[in-house]
Amino acid sequence: MDETELRHFTPSVLSILVRRGADFAAAEDAVQDALIEALQVWPHGPPTEPKGWLVAVAWRRFLDATRADAARRRRERLADAEHHTASGPGAAAPTIAVDDTLHLYFLCAHPSLTPSSAVALTLRAVGGLTTRQIAQAYLVPESTMAQRISRAKRTVSGVRFDRPGDVATVLRVLYLVFNEGYSGDVDLVAEATRLTRQLAAAIDHPEVQGLLALMLLHHARRDARFSADGRLIPLVDQDRSRWDTAAITEGVDILQAALTRDRLGEFQAQAAIAALHADEPTAAETDWVQIVEWYDELTRLTDSPIVRLNRAVAVGEADGPRAGLAALTEVDGSVPRHAAVAAYLHERDGDPATAARLYAEAAHHAPNLAEREHLVRQAARLSNPPSR
Repeated sequence: MDETELRHFTPSVLSILVRRGADFAAAEDAVQDALIEALQVWPHGPPTEPKGWLVAVAWRRFLDATRADAARRRRERLADAEHHTASGPGAAAPTIAVDDTLHLYFLCAHPSLTPSSAVALTLRAVGGLTTRQIAQAYLVPESTMAQRISRAKRTVSGVRFDRPGDVATVLRVLYLVFNEGYSGDVDLVAEATRLTRQLAAAIDHPEVQGLLALMLLHHARRDARFSADGRLIPLVDQDRSRWDTAAITEGVDILQAALTRDRLGEFQAQAAIAALHADEPTAAETDWVQIVEWYDELTRLTDSPIVRLNRAVAVGEADGPRAGLAALTEVDGSVPRHAAVAAYLHERDGDPATAARLYAEAAHHAPNLAEREHLVRQAARLSNPPSR
């Protein structure tokens, strides 16, 4: 069993310790210790009941770390009352209730946490990643990430839920993880998709299905987004034969099932837009009119300036660049990528000089190197057209 497979046990094992009365922060540390021990021991003799082994080891680690004998006896009595005493590392795991894992999702997305802390805690507690892996993914020192996670664990320690958790907050955290993309030795896109798939299996909610569909549809285009030399390839220029058709099919099927529930949410609407992009063999055949209609729905759901910005692009494709520029006037100029969208629409409207200036301005504010280099090339292309 490799490290990725081992991480699947993390939320259920952690949930058992918390349910037995362990403090969240101490329980999470104990589970991490058990995972490390499993990586060292299992290659030489894996247990017949992996989850039971992890529960037994993590529970003993937690008890060993508990200094007060009275507290230790109280927790042991609570554990004995719920389950039979674990006789050793190979003891069978108790039955896990679905609500245990859901509790962890809601706990890690607690409103008292900042978005960055909620993401880090989710990756650690639910995803089972090490602090080092999370730090590498976010390109920060391990000590910085350790402090962030420690503060987050202290914040949620002792929190108890007496009503259903906020699914929307959980989904927002998973969406943030997905948007981080890939860096270091952890693929956060794959990790977010795995966690969302796990959540979709545990809870019947159309927006959970919508987010999973959105992730699958976006991830399906991953191999076509960059050239062999690392250059960013816009959607319109991508080689669609490199798209993952199996992921697209799965995403569309999940989306259609969610939409039949007639409880439309923003992730379902976003997935519908992604599905329309994936539905045609060429960019020229894209149904931009329907995409604009979905952006109208999304605007009503969120009224997000980013949604309005993307809608302006769709309007420009459906009704012409001047209509797109008119729609763009409704979006604040400080919104990220505003200048890039304006440049694209001005170029399509036959104004290369304005487009070149705006491409250069957009490059200055680009969020990453690949996008910056792409925008610089666009500005150079229009500033120095080939001689006839």
